Amino acid sequence: MTKKIPDIAVLGATGVVGREILNILEEEKIEYNSIKFLASSRSAGSTIEFKGEKHTVIEAKDDVFDNIDICLASAGGETSKRFAPIAAKKGCVFIDNSSAFRMEKDVPLVIAGVNDDDLKNHKGIISNPNCSTSQLMLPLKALHDNYKVKRMIVSTYQAVSGAGLKAINELTDNTKTNLVGMPFEPSAFKYEIAFNVIPQIDTFLENGYTKEEMKVTNETRKILHLSEDIKISCTAVRVPVYIGHSEAVSVEFEKNIEPNSARELLKNTWGVELRDDISTYTYPTPKDAAGKNPVYVGRIRKSIAFENGLDFFCVADNLRIGAALNTVRLAKKVIEMNLY
Repeated sequence: MTKKIPDIAVLGATGVVGREILNILEEEKIEYNSIKFLASSRSAGSTIEFKGEKHTVIEAKDDVFDNIDICLASAGGETSKRFAPIAAKKGCVFIDNSSAFRMEKDVPLVIAGVNDDDLKNHKGIISNPNCSTSQLMLPLKALHDNYKVKRMIVSTYQAVSGAGLKAINELTDNTKTNLVGMPFEPSAFKYEIAFNVIPQIDTFLENGYTKEEMKVTNETRKILHLSEDIKISCTAVRVPVYIGHSEAVSVEFEKNIEPNSARELLKNTWGVELRDDISTYTYPTPKDAAGKNPVYVGRIRKSIAFENGLDFFCVADNLRIGAALNTVRLAKKVIEMNLY
């Protein structure tokens, strides 16, 4: 039986992540029969260049999902809530980059290469995890499979691109005004971001954590199928970096783990690149990760706070592995596994 080549669409094609999805679709050489570029009415009628050709952006409406097999969506939670059920009802597999469906019981939350089998349970909607969760899962899954996570503390240092184009521009403008000693009134953030760090990403919840911090906690449990007994805590911080999230991770395992064993394991883990030699000051930084696909891991050391503990530092391009790259990889898996 000949496999059908899918008709695909990109929803939110004119946004920061949407444009990155287009770049990666081209890089990954995804096979498709036709492609539509969808956006809001504000962007409809504009043109997008893809594979050397100009395409007209179509306004996202209910009927545009007719005869679409796979939609790669990065248009925000409210847009996804509106269109995902409609697309799914029409037989389209809706791969969503927003937080709208991540914790829904019947919606698989998947990192390609980590929990691919969960894709088999989709009912038309598949969720792409939060950017911070996404980069953490690749190294953590390998460690968990061998040593079993008992508890974890994560501190994230997140680039402004995670907050969109307005935040990117604000870092530039704020930096320029600071350098000439002029006052600046922030709008994308609660405080000035230039030459500063802001210990808040998303809104605060009743427990004192932010939504972003609880995403890391809850999504990690769902992706790795961890029980509530495994305690996970996160502090999320915005830093004046354009692209590339960083994470300092402390994990306690059920079994003893030695740094050299962890290095050997991670060196052979798909999607992970080891940069860990303090004798030559080799460790990952977000600037290394920008524009690249791997999750870079370094500063691996035995924890002096946890029994059977390990500390490490990881960085990744948040627009790629944290958003666009995993979205495209999920589409590729759906095609390979014939799940559309």
